[in-house]
Amino acid sequence: MPPRPRKPPSLSAEQARRLWLHAQRLDRREPFGAGPAATRAAVEHLGYVQIDTINVIERCHHHILYARIPAYRRSDLARAQSVEKSVFEYWTHALSYVPTRDIRYFLPEMKAHREEPKRWSAVGAREETRKLLRRIRRDGALTIRDIEEELVEKAHLWASKKPSKGLLERAFYDGDLAISARSGMVKTYELFDRHFQWEKRPAPASERQVTAYKLDRALRAQGLVSLDSACHLDAPSKKAAAALIAARVKRKELVPLAIEGAGKTIHWARPAALEAVPEPEPDLIHILSPFDPLVIQRKRSKLFFDYAHVFEAYLRPENRVYGYFGLPVLAGDRIVAVLDLKTDRAAGKLLMQRWTWLDGYETPALKAAIEDELQRFERFQLGRDETVPAVPAPEAPRSGQAASAPPL
Repeated sequence: MPPRPRKPPSLSAEQARRLWLHAQRLDRREPFGAGPAATRAAVEHLGYVQIDTINVIERCHHHILYARIPAYRRSDLARAQSVEKSVFEYWTHALSYVPTRDIRYFLPEMKAHREEPKRWSAVGAREETRKLLRRIRRDGALTIRDIEEELVEKAHLWASKKPSKGLLERAFYDGDLAISARSGMVKTYELFDRHFQWEKRPAPASERQVTAYKLDRALRAQGLVSLDSACHLDAPSKKAAAALIAARVKRKELVPLAIEGAGKTIHWARPAALEAVPEPEPDLIHILSPFDPLVIQRKRSKLFFDYAHVFEAYLRPENRVYGYFGLPVLAGDRIVAVLDLKTDRAAGKLLMQRWTWLDGYETPALKAAIEDELQRFERFQLGRDETVPAVPAPEAPRSGQAASAPPL
């Protein structure tokens, strides 16, 4: 008779939560230090930092880094992308900043784009893309604003964007162009190999190597993973990830875990991650982006924090609970409130639209601590703590309970 499978060891929700916070580096005030090196270290540790267009407050890629680098400057990210070239932009579960050291794991996806022309058939024939690349090779990097005359006609009269923008995007996803700089949401496109100054590209990773990379990235940034969290919005990768997890468990490189409240969902962690579960530094307050990796996976945040963030900007005003652009507030190892904030840049103020306490957390001391953090957060929003050094231009081509409040 075969032996019964051993029941996996269990972790309390509190232990699991602290493991995740530690992996996300939200349990320390200054986990990456300061300056340009901190930005590179943060992106490399997290694996990716999501980019988003919404700027009700500071855009999420800056906000996510600020939450982990108290002295973060926007110019540090610009330097990492355009000067040091230690980060680049590409698709993960969304458009993101990714460490350049990991670029070989993205080259197979670029090849897949190039070999699937129907994916971009609406933006014109491949010949139009070649014309665009020849122009950039001759004249240097450009933005969509530099294209005065369309390179290709609209496929539909009611199309909402320039067809040339589609050409740029296709060449970007194909790996022909890199985004060499960004000003707000205006992107500068440069030839991929010229941007990185490569004579020869790195060798693309194999399919097995990509699977291992994605699992290792999740283990590093999440501490403990489920199959869903390791393959966030990437269902086709689950089969290969599950096989790799099983092999690592067999080699005792991963430990299966039962998390309190998770039912039959199994999680896994490296044995070393379980040796000591650190407590967060006292009095830490983080005002998080709704796109922060700590809350972007709604089922996971519900399990670990009993809080599933809802992005209510897309809801009718009468159906909103937390407000148009609610920001979760992390105090220690608990999400205690949601703040709906808006930056009035013309007036130089951060506006409090709505403050919602989650059940049982409101205290005078905690309110005072959050208000102190809001003062620092306002200075970041308005750039008052930042002296922005010049970033060199890209190289030229070489031949619940809501209340209104006044502004902070």
